[in-house]
Amino acid sequence: QVQLVESGGGLVQAGGSLRLSCAASGRTFSSYTMGWFRQAPGKEREFVGAISRKGIITYYADSVKGRFTISRDNAKNTVYLQMSSLKPEDTAVYYCAADMVATAQAMGADQSSMDYWGKGTLVTVSS
Repeated sequence: QVQLVESGGGLVQAGGSLRLSCAASGRTFSSYTMGWFRQAPGKEREFVGAISRKGIITYYADSVKGRFTISRDNAKNTVYLQMSSLKPEDTAVYYCAADMVATAQAMGADQSSMDYWGKGTLVTVSS
């Protein structure tokens, strides 16, 4: 069993930056591809980006490419989402997810089969 806990959300002005963290319990963190998703008010949850088990491969949604960066520290059981040049449309609850089978790119194609989800952290970007 893996528990995921996101942190780092908050209120930021447009153009600003924020770093989210997702801490995982358990000793098998490095066995999981990790992903970030978000859900804006009134919208469906969407893929943001993902990172491979060793952190070598990353994959991003077009909407965040060039602005967001995912990294992970397997020694700390933590995955990060560095967000910069934030826009009001980035306002959402951000979730991290873990999957043992999916590749980083596959996470972008099918989020329904994720093994574990965190409870989310709210990011609000003011204009």
